[in-house]
Amino acid sequence: MLEALRKTVADLHAELPRNGLVAWTSGNVSGRDPETGLIVIKPSGLRFEDLGPENMVVVDANGKLVESTYKASSDTATHCYIYREMPEVGGIVHTHSSYATAWAALGRDIPCVLTAMADEFGGPIPCGGFALIGGEEIGREVVRVLREGPNPHSPAVLLQNHGVFTVGPTPLAAIKAAVMCEDVARTVALAYRMGEPLPISEEDIASLHHRYTHVYGQ
Repeated sequence: MLEALRKTVADLHAELPRNGLVAWTSGNVSGRDPETGLIVIKPSGLRFEDLGPENMVVVDANGKLVESTYKASSDTATHCYIYREMPEVGGIVHTHSSYATAWAALGRDIPCVLTAMADEFGGPIPCGGFALIGGEEIGREVVRVLREGPNPHSPAVLLQNHGVFTVGPTPLAAIKAAVMCEDVARTVALAYRMGEPLPISEEDIASLHHRYTHVYGQ
């Protein structure tokens, strides 16, 4: 089933270790098929170098196994909850990337002090509260922060003491957000080691984000 989406999701998993976002078997990517609503996600506990289209797991919107000989990721309930609550989302990524997760360990938003953050995230990257792994609690917190948090434009959310979740209209867009989240988390952390980062006005952040999302690129 869903051969093209299986290949896309399997191939994109390689971007996580390639960009230094994961260690060993942690982290996962999922994608939702817009026609059937079915979700393709990483199998639990497999190493990234062993992943291929043939061992991706297909589940329905409630996390029920549809096709696979493997057990789905332990974060499947989280992914499914986000997909059910946010129909505009077509891809989700979860990582424990070092710098972004350091901010999560502190329970702190990453302030928007870089033009790259204004471009990609339209403001600070928000940090949600603590939630246990395995059920829908993390998904509820991710959705709450995306909808009610300090920055409605952000495709990335930090979870206190846990890590990073990013969303996008496609799995590739969610991967990009995860890569950029770690990049700016590292730069802002280094800036704080050197001194006090200079703020960017809300008006300039809004202007930068609009330019990036409406003018930049092809």
